[in-house]
Amino acid sequence: MSVAEQRAYPRIKPPTSVLGAWRSGMQRDVSYVESLALGGVFLRTKKKVALRSLVQILLDMPLGQVRGRGVVRRHQAHYGIAVQFIAMDPEDRGRLVRQIRDLTTSAGG
Repeated sequence: MSVAEQRAYPRIKPPTSVLGAWRSGMQRDVSYVESLALGGVFLRTKKKVALRSLVQILLDMPLGQVRGRGVVRRHQAHYGIAVQFIAMDPEDRGRLVRQIRDLTTSAGG
């Protein structure tokens, strides 16, 4: 089974204006969002973050900010980290759903 088939939610490539501010332990950064889904995000960063590290995320998107907490599931050296969302307030989750829907609709049509 391919990785795409294992995903719970489809990924989208957001516009370059979508940024993610994040913090894990004493590390913090502001990164471009490489891909986005309801289940998580891939953040471009050269910083190394250990697998299974907890991450606080603030996404700055056209429909507003989305805050959440996640865990690092994958790290690509000198490229970025894949973070799975593990907690998010209902209001933030709603903004994320609307933003992904808007981006998917605008990309498809």
